[in-house]
Amino acid sequence: MVNFSKKLTKDQIPGWEEYYFNYKLLKARVKVYTKQTKEGNHDRRRVLKDFSKLLDDEIEKIVLFMIKQQGLIAARLEELGKRRAVLEDIPLVQEIAELKEDYREVGLDLVRLLKFVDLNANAVRKILKKFDERLGYTFTDYFVRSRSNHPFSQLKQVFKHVGIGAVVGALSRNLGDLEEREGSYLNIYDENPLAIPKDPVIDMIKATADKLTNSTNFLRFLGQHALIAEPDDAIDTEEEHTAAAEEKYHYITLVLNLANTFLYMVNTYIVVPTADDYATSLGAAATVCGIIIGSMPVAQVFSSVYFSAWSNRSYFQPLLFSSVVLLLGNVMYATAYDFDSLAVLLVGRALCGMGSARAVNRRYISDCVPPRIRMQASAAFVSASALGMACGPAIAGLLQVNFKLYAFTINQETLPGWVMAFGWLAYLIWLWFSFEEPVLDDTYEEVHRQGSSAGSSSTNAHGDNDQEEHLLKQATHGDNDHEEETPSPAASAAPSVVEAYRLLTPSVKVQLLIYFMLKFSMEILLSESSVVTSYYFGWTTGTVAIFLATLGLTVLPINAVVGTYISNMFEDRQILVASEIVLLAGVLLSFNVASTYTAAQYVCSALLTFVSAEVLEGVNLSLLSQVMPARLSRGTWNGGLLSTEAGTLARVAADGTITLAGYLGQGMLLNVTLLPSLLICVASIAATLSTYNSLFY
Repeated sequence: MVNFSKKLTKDQIPGWEEYYFNYKLLKARVKVYTKQTKEGNHDRRRVLKDFSKLLDDEIEKIVLFMIKQQGLIAARLEELGKRRAVLEDIPLVQEIAELKEDYREVGLDLVRLLKFVDLNANAVRKILKKFDERLGYTFTDYFVRSRSNHPFSQLKQVFKHVGIGAVVGALSRNLGDLEEREGSYLNIYDENPLAIPKDPVIDMIKATADKLTNSTNFLRFLGQHALIAEPDDAIDTEEEHTAAAEEKYHYITLVLNLANTFLYMVNTYIVVPTADDYATSLGAAATVCGIIIGSMPVAQVFSSVYFSAWSNRSYFQPLLFSSVVLLLGNVMYATAYDFDSLAVLLVGRALCGMGSARAVNRRYISDCVPPRIRMQASAAFVSASALGMACGPAIAGLLQVNFKLYAFTINQETLPGWVMAFGWLAYLIWLWFSFEEPVLDDTYEEVHRQGSSAGSSSTNAHGDNDQEEHLLKQATHGDNDHEEETPSPAASAAPSVVEAYRLLTPSVKVQLLIYFMLKFSMEILLSESSVVTSYYFGWTTGTVAIFLATLGLTVLPINAVVGTYISNMFEDRQILVASEIVLLAGVLLSFNVASTYTAAQYVCSALLTFVSAEVLEGVNLSLLSQVMPARLSRGTWNGGLLSTEAGTLARVAADGTITLAGYLGQGMLLNVTLLPSLLICVASIAATLSTYNSLFY
């Protein structure tokens, strides 16, 4: 494992060392501040002032050097432009070839500058995050708010690399112009610039610039939905990481994980169009559909934890257990009709929730898929989820039959259970014969054991263990970075949910609140759709199924638009606030405040709510992965699990709200269930605005 301090030193460009961000110096200061905090002899205002000055000095050093290098590159481009002008009338082949080679050399120097800025921007982000984690401050919010919007902002020079884009454009245009001299008549401003023969240097510049700007394409935006991210502070070398992942990777095993995700999402939503009818068939109120649908996420609250822990030791065993439990759960769901037992039905749905192995699916992609295809695999994970969400209601709409097969009733209410039972049986057979268990890392097991033992060891009044105390004492004699070379329990995975919660910064808590809000709003919309539409509009099961399937099919096109275009035009935090406001508008439009409630109003409000929630989810999880503390990137209590739990609890709360509101009558159901969505949405917008500047990075 290579820590960030070593990576920063290793990747520095020879001759530029003195101009890089002094990460070790500032990290040592953070340790000293932490030690003073523990001893109770620090002045908060003095700490903030001193650390701000250190940051400002380092950032100014970077910016001035960056501007100097931009000027040198611009001067060279101007000189080359004069040579190019001379060749306008007399295009000599030899001179053009030499000129192109000189442009390539400038391009390589530009790539070096882009990498310089990228490495320094990462160092600034990491030290801000480390300061907040260690001292419990919201310093990032203060620092970014006071610097980013200032007219003389130097921070913006680093993070937005002002001016570099113009240099990239000039170099690309001139090389393209030289291609024209050799027979091509296109340039970078034409409608089809992809037809221009590209110089390899241009591709290198573009790739480096995209990495620097975090310009998200469609696959990356989809991958953010899965919250599959690399650890922040502990970074494998590229060779080690790639070799380890290639050794673990097996294509069919990846497909089995994606199939598990798809089937589970189908299983979740296939009962939504008929859950109210099933409830009335068993003598319960139609609004009991909330409990029927919600019993699955209730169980998932617990299953996510043990599946996350289980995946530390194996991938095959939890998937095998998941398939068996889901098979039994669906059989119980289907046979509850003939037993005339609501209890059997609810137990069956709860068993289905106990079989939720999405944590295992995410973990496999994160740990076992090579970096070269991990983003595609992450996008496939989200696509499989979206497709399953759309196929579930669509399949339910096709199951309009009613007959007896021996002692079992086969109708639109029981057939979803039978279809999924046979689906999981087929998957179980495929899993048994085709799954290849990857070799787990011994190093990870050791870190996990250390994290567990740290949870049971004695801690001081501030919750830090003795080993961290020792490391802080070392900081007073110089920073040798030992805590990152050999991870201590303090730097390892959070050993308990209490410790994980203690690590959450205000920005993380706000992002988890937003995730709770969007999942709550979506669950209210989807779970009560059959009851609301049958009451107000007289829709049949087939109509409800088509409506829900149509909503599900909007996921991929919307993500394509956002991931390809919108995310490249606006910052994530801007898209976040805009999506929250649109979702709020959708919720407000859903209320029945007039004498008549039309299907057009319901459909329009549902589209606004659902689409904005989908956009919000991708941006929210992207920001969450950036502000999540490093210790929550590994172990059982990781950031992915916490976000899953937040979403699952939101679904449980929403389904419970539907059932409780049903006691007031179906006429009151819509407005009563929308009121909590409205309040939570307003609260999340207020919380977002309060931490808006901390989402700068």
